[in-house]
Order: sequence, then C-alpha cells, then structure tokens
Amino acid sequence: MRTFIFLSAVLLFVAPAKNAFFDEKCQKLNGRCVHSCEKNEELVALCQKSLRCCVTLQPCGRNNEDG
Repeated sequence: MRTFIFLSAVLLFVAPAKNAFFDEKCQKLNGRCVHSCEKNEELVALCQKSLRCCVTLQPCGRNNEDG
C-alpha cells in the first residue's frame, strides 16, 4: 500500500513538468498552442490539454513566371 501511495505522489509532481515540456517545445518552433490549426498553418507538435502546436506555413519562394 505504501508503494502505491508513493507512486501516486510521484506522478502528481511529474505530470505538470511533462506538460510544460510540450509547450516549451512549441515555443521553440515559433508555434502557438490552439484547439485547431487554420488553413495557412501546419501541425508540428502537440501541447498540453489536447491542444495542437500550429506554425504558419511559409511560401516557398518559387516564381512561375520565369518558366
């Protein structure tokens, strides 16, 4: 029984740290945590609380007029 209580206490402290890790990863990718990505955004990672890390797509810079 003591082992169960100890493991429960450890999990309570580890869970918030794990969630913060995902948000920091999203910030490093210059993304934002939202419920759903917009048309011009790409899903690149996951955040805490079932949110998605979305980053705005960049144009590729190709010019079709050169042809």
